[in-house]
Amino acid sequence: MNNTIIQVKNLVIAFGDFKAVNDISFEVSRGEIFGFLGANGAGKTTTIRTLCGILNPTSGQVLVNGTDVAASTAVLKPHIGYMSQKFTLYPDLTIQENMDIAGSLYELSRQQIRKRSRELFEFIGLSSIAKGPVRQLSGGTKQMLALAASIVHDPELIFLDEPTAGTSPQTRKAFWDLIRQLSHQGKTVFVTTHYMDEAEYCHRIVLMERGRILATDTPENLKKKYFPQKPIELTFTQEQQQTIFQELRALNVGEVSVFGSKLRINVTDLDAFQSYCQKHSAVFTASEVEPTLDDVFLKAISGAK
Repeated sequence: MNNTIIQVKNLVIAFGDFKAVNDISFEVSRGEIFGFLGANGAGKTTTIRTLCGILNPTSGQVLVNGTDVAASTAVLKPHIGYMSQKFTLYPDLTIQENMDIAGSLYELSRQQIRKRSRELFEFIGLSSIAKGPVRQLSGGTKQMLALAASIVHDPELIFLDEPTAGTSPQTRKAFWDLIRQLSHQGKTVFVTTHYMDEAEYCHRIVLMERGRILATDTPENLKKKYFPQKPIELTFTQEQQQTIFQELRALNVGEVSVFGSKLRINVTDLDAFQSYCQKHSAVFTASEVEPTLDDVFLKAISGAK
């Protein structure tokens, strides 16, 4: 079996003269957690809606399971699950009634829906409240229910568009625990997010900006690519942060940023920086730190300009 489940080739999606997605290409392997990262307006939702067959490409090709999405959406429907940004379930109905509706859309029998619902309620942690109305749920629990509804038919490929937007850090962590469990079950999960820290959970990620792909790789490889020299963080033993900040910028040893009571430097002139550190050893201590994906994204954007 071909290990590639999604192939995107030179995809362009335009609305009039505006190209929301501008000539992007990538592949997704079976069983991956594949992350699409970028700020709002980067083209993430437009791309995911095209992969699901909701939008048609202006040009280029999208293949899912070897099938051209634009030509045969109906064939793909049983094999994909899609959770949109906007909560689309019925607030006045119970959790189970919403699951019944979701299952009926995939032509599941009542017996199949109830069996699958029990499995998902246990998996997601909704068993004790399945008879309550959706409107009484917290925002995070509603997101969990939306996930359950999107996979009631047990699809092999799951699209999640900003699934944790607006939820608490605790809910975000719980949601990603579920995503990892789905991956361990052999599901392929394609997820969009603007939270850079969430990308650490993905096997591979795409960095996207203004409709274009800036980079594609594992989080670890992207950090190594953009930061062959790890950032240096200064911890102060004396109250001289502002002075040191100004002096380092004037010396042009690298990009200097303020992180609370510390400074972080992406060093470009190592000799000059080490010489400066030796002269100020009583003022601060310097140590290497791991770059974040926020650092990577900013570096990728600056390199693309």
